[in-house]
Amino acid sequence: MQEERRLAVLRAIVEDYVSTEEPVGSKALVERHHLNVSPATIRNDMAALEDEGYLHQPHTSAGRVPTDKGYRLFVDRLSTVKPTTQAERRAIAGFLEGAVDLDDVVHRSVRLLAQLTRQVAVVQYPTLSRSTVRHIEVVALTPMRLLLVLILSSGRVEQRLVELDADISDDELATLRTRINLAATGEVIADAAAALHALVRGSGEEDAPIASPATVAVVDTLVEAMSDHRSDERVVVGGTANLARFGDSFETSVRPLLEALEEQVVLLKLLGEATTGGAVTVRIGAEGPIQELASTSVVATGYGPDDALAALGIVGPTRMDYPGTMAAVRAVARYVSRILDES
Repeated sequence: MQEERRLAVLRAIVEDYVSTEEPVGSKALVERHHLNVSPATIRNDMAALEDEGYLHQPHTSAGRVPTDKGYRLFVDRLSTVKPTTQAERRAIAGFLEGAVDLDDVVHRSVRLLAQLTRQVAVVQYPTLSRSTVRHIEVVALTPMRLLLVLILSSGRVEQRLVELDADISDDELATLRTRINLAATGEVIADAAAALHALVRGSGEEDAPIASPATVAVVDTLVEAMSDHRSDERVVVGGTANLARFGDSFETSVRPLLEALEEQVVLLKLLGEATTGGAVTVRIGAEGPIQELASTSVVATGYGPDDALAALGIVGPTRMDYPGTMAAVRAVARYVSRILDES
């Protein structure tokens, strides 16, 4: 009972401090929360929580504020992630479903996360090396010219024109389309490239003018996608202006934080552990990998149509609305995953 009561006191202090930005005293807790105990008992609980490192007192006569350890216990004891409201779900769906391509999806997601959480939003582009081939369309523009459209599970679309050495009939085109898709669809791009190479090597003399140039073009497209490391390392940031709202929430100036957020490597490190499992990851203060961000928390999760292909999340001061932020991050990731899966 005593432990549960102290957890209730800690929870109330976290909620009040996030809301008011002021140290929380026992009188405020009695007035704002129905803890069903006397102010003296609350003061004793606050003192015990301070002794255990969950709270600290900025000044002798001030109330208490949560420490990183206190925030961690608060987050760990959340029984479930706060559900989004129906209005929030409609707003998220409406905003994201208007996207026209992958770039639009990523940039809309950044803006949406920044607006929902009023924090700095970070979205990583889908990692190509883990993408699978969803479909390859082959269209005859002329009897000797083909358009190949390669669609990956990440939502990326590649197009390539192929000049053939001989005319291609409708039946030959259908056969070529079927052979290419049977070899590559559902495979990660490295395995798809290998399968298509095998298809090229297995082509007989009678169909070499048709199969080989088209298949080689698809292989070249896949290899280019694999070697295009810039897409794997691209991270988009939005909402940095939100940092101005927090004033003294950071132990040091905002400048080191802004400088850190400009580095792609830093952003990838922040999101790196959030690309598996599908759960929302919360790293508080010094738990993070970057010293310049020791006054911040990172809330992130993976997204993608199957296993997580990339990650998205927010960066903000440790004094944040963790339940609301976690809910927003999870909801946006789920909607982005659904959009990519349906694209």
